[in-house]
Amino acid sequence: MIAVVDSGSGNLRSVAKALERAGGNVVVTSDPDAVRRADRIVVPGQGAFKDGMAGLTRRNLDEAVREVVRAGRPYLGICLGLQLLFDESEEHGPVAGLGILRGKVVRFADRPGMKVPHMGWNDVHLCKDEPLWKGLPEGAYVYFVHSYLAVPAQPVTCLEADYGGRFCAAIRHENLFACQFHPEKSQAVGLAILGNFVRA
Repeated sequence: MIAVVDSGSGNLRSVAKALERAGGNVVVTSDPDAVRRADRIVVPGQGAFKDGMAGLTRRNLDEAVREVVRAGRPYLGICLGLQLLFDESEEHGPVAGLGILRGKVVRFADRPGMKVPHMGWNDVHLCKDEPLWKGLPEGAYVYFVHSYLAVPAQPVTCLEADYGGRFCAAIRHENLFACQFHPEKSQAVGLAILGNFVRA
């Protein structure tokens, strides 16, 4: 069973439907015990870091997520679900995150001619081997919607993209995989990533 964690923010149904299309047996839940029982979990999310973290904490999902990660079960974070893994975000903050990975979340720097949020299709590039990228081409395009990005303090970045400079597009650390882009909006490439996660 794959538990899609409902923290009160994010496009949960579209993520659940995409996982089902990829072959997953999926439940959307805000029950921390259901999250603890899951074989693997997905933490999606849109909106502000502070609201996402508050939603996890209010529902006692923060510790449930940490327990699943400590137990070594697969974790997939999408967009905010990547950012929440880190120590803190400067968005409306600093605001403390789950603290599972070292690093922080910062806003894109203001640059002439560069719009924030970063919204739309962008190519991504492997910077270390990633099993969830199996069967996908280097330089494939995926869909992003974000104003903030993770700056890891440890070597966990597995995919990079370029928007006014290279940034972390996905991380891999042990049983954790998380992407700043939205696989559920990334057509065939995103569906292949989700399928690899379902079968991992």
